[in-house]
Order: sequence, then structure tokens, then C-alpha cells
Amino acid sequence: MLDVSRETQERLQRFAELFMKWSAKINLVAPSTIDTLWTRHIADSLQLRNIVPDARHWIDLGSGGGFPGIVTAILLAEQGQGWVDLVESNHKKASFLRMALLETGGRGTVHPLRIEDAAIKLPVADIISARALAELDLLLVYAEPWSLKNPELRLVFHKGRDYQEEIDKARGRWTFDLVLHQSAVEADSVILEIASLKRKG
Repeated sequence: MLDVSRETQERLQRFAELFMKWSAKINLVAPSTIDTLWTRHIADSLQLRNIVPDARHWIDLGSGGGFPGIVTAILLAEQGQGWVDLVESNHKKASFLRMALLETGGRGTVHPLRIEDAAIKLPVADIISARALAELDLLLVYAEPWSLKNPELRLVFHKGRDYQEEIDKARGRWTFDLVLHQSAVEADSVILEIASLKRKG
């Protein structure tokens, strides 16, 4: 049992059922990880609650199978405040995400847009999240338009075992404050919490 309220547990259970149903038709996550849905994907996404507990306006990039975007929207439903804008350019995945929000009562909106266009349509955010989307340097390129409009913006990105190599590469053209959070789910994974993003030069 996850450390959430009974109502949130029920919402997450409904989301998991939908996820399994849709996964039989479209590729939402790597097929080899579906059997570990609760630990590998849902619990991993829930970790963000402890890292940025007071965040209200989220933009989740490349939302795909709903991690962490739908899980975050479900947590915000429990709080009764906050919102997640889920950006997903694949229309089949966007349809799944809409259904997930509808069925779980998650607080969010799905935007079937390219990330570059989302930065124009959704100009402001408190938090940018992404999971299994791109290497860090490219994620920072995506996040830059939002950081220019909000100096207080924070970024939370799940990363696997090669995270240090990605950080070193990104520091070649960016400056940023970094807090490294060890994953409670996977021993060789981390969550990068980034603030004060600026392009060098």
C-alpha cells in the first residue's frame, strides 16, 4: 500500500487499470517495465510530492503514459488546489491522458502540442517536470522559455544511472543550482531538482 489517502489510492488504482487497458493498444512505456507499474512508474512519480510539496502550477513535458503528470494531477486532486498542464504531441497518448484525467478526477489539462509551441501557449509555470523524455541538456533547452519568465522556476527531472554524465555535459552551456535526490524506488536513479537556470554567454 502506498503512503497516500484511501481516496488517492482508489484514484491511482483506477489510473493503473486504465493504463493496462490502453497499453494493450498503444506503447505507453517500455513493455518490459509494465509488470512493475506500481513500483517502477507510479511510486517513482509519487516521490515528487516530497521534493516540491508546495508547487501549484505544473507543466509536465512529454507526458506519454502519465508519469509523473497524471500521478501529480491525482495528488493535487487530494489537495483540492493546483493544476498540471500535460504536454504530449502524440494524439493517441494525448487521448489516453484525457481519459485518465476524466476517470480519476485529476486536476489537469492535456495539450496535444509540440513542446516548443507549448512554451508560447502556456507561458508561466512554477514547476517543469519530465520523465524518460530526453537528456538533460535538451530538457534545459525546452525549459528555458519558462525560466526566462519566472526566475523562481524549478525543474524536476527523473534520471537513471548515467545522470552525472548528463549533468557534466549540460554544464558546458548552462549554469544552474542543483539538488540531487536519491530515488527511493531505484538504487541507481535520481531526481534532479534544478533552479536558477541560465544559459552561459
